[in-house]
Amino acid sequence: MDKFAHRKGKAVLHFRDREGRPLAGKAVEVRQKKQEFLFGCNAFDTLELCQENLDSERKEILQERMKLWLDLFNFATLPFYWGQYEPEEGRPNQQNLMAAAQFLKKRGITIKGHPLCWHTQTAPWLLELTNEEILERQLMRIRREVSTFKGTIDAWDVINEVVIMPVFDKYDNGITRICKDMGRIKLVKRVFEEARKSNPGAMLVINDFNTSQAYEILIEGCLEAGVPISTIGIQSHQHQGYWGIEKIQEVLERFSHFGLPLHFTENTLISGHLMPSEIKDLNDYQIPYWPTTPEGEERQAREVVEMYTVLFESPYVQAITTWDFDDDNKWLGAPCGLIRKDNSQKPAYVELKKKIKEEWMTSLSLVTDPRGNLEFTGFAGEYEISCLGETKEISLKRTPKENYQEMVMG
Repeated sequence: MDKFAHRKGKAVLHFRDREGRPLAGKAVEVRQKKQEFLFGCNAFDTLELCQENLDSERKEILQERMKLWLDLFNFATLPFYWGQYEPEEGRPNQQNLMAAAQFLKKRGITIKGHPLCWHTQTAPWLLELTNEEILERQLMRIRREVSTFKGTIDAWDVINEVVIMPVFDKYDNGITRICKDMGRIKLVKRVFEEARKSNPGAMLVINDFNTSQAYEILIEGCLEAGVPISTIGIQSHQHQGYWGIEKIQEVLERFSHFGLPLHFTENTLISGHLMPSEIKDLNDYQIPYWPTTPEGEERQAREVVEMYTVLFESPYVQAITTWDFDDDNKWLGAPCGLIRKDNSQKPAYVELKKKIKEEWMTSLSLVTDPRGNLEFTGFAGEYEISCLGETKEISLKRTPKENYQEMVMG
């Protein structure tokens, strides 16, 4: 039995010449160029790469890193943390974000913005406003970002970590204030409705690190209230150790019953020593040096391959996003990248590329039958079909119906 049958479609192609005569016995090359499944990673370095007057040495490092990134992924997450994006009210960093987004889009990458509403890294100037004014600015921000980037970015983490949002007590912030005042579901409904109005066709994600029953209850309440959630986002930062197959499958079982697509939005696996288990908040573990190690890299590679395989086998999962791509001054200083600081590839990169670009992509050499027909089953996505020196593009969908297309060649 094919464990990945749900990821595939069947193509039925009829080859003929321009006079309508069937092209019998002709060699055909079938090459998949892009997968439908979203294999992703944050692409925050793209902002620096797209800056003007970037130091030539740094630019060379980032260009080399981006080539490795593009060789593996088809889905990017770009940062819209409000405090960094708009540190001064009315002066958002729109130009640099748009340059980064367009750079990725030109290379065929699907892009998601992260996040539109979050209590952490939010705009500090919100604290000078009343709760009513904070909500007004939050909704205005959503309208501005979603409308401005429509067509370039059509996927958004609309609200991030809302389970903890109204009880967050590490520091005062405007978003916790309004969430405490309004309640979780009412705030979620307002921000999702604003995003939906601004881009009716967008993929809208609710995202959280909390995989407990509290998140399930929140989602259930939101759906009952008519919140237009497209996708459920699940963070999986595993700084304290790999979840393992049992936990992954348990999480899949609990969150798949909503019938919505699941995205593993922030997946971290460490290639050095693990964070001590007694740490409650990952942000509290701050050490000056956290190196990658050979034994840690071998462990990371095994865990990455196993986790991706389990998730790719699930019909409910539509995306996996790695967090981070490299070890160069990333979140918490953790050695969580697939490549090292010097851009050399860790075993995890090599093994994951074998899966994504070889095992989970379709490449075939075939011959048309006497009637000029050809059939093949392949992973859903975008293909190039070459015959008689010509190449044409087709899309292969995951559908019970056959994907029938006429191919006029020669």
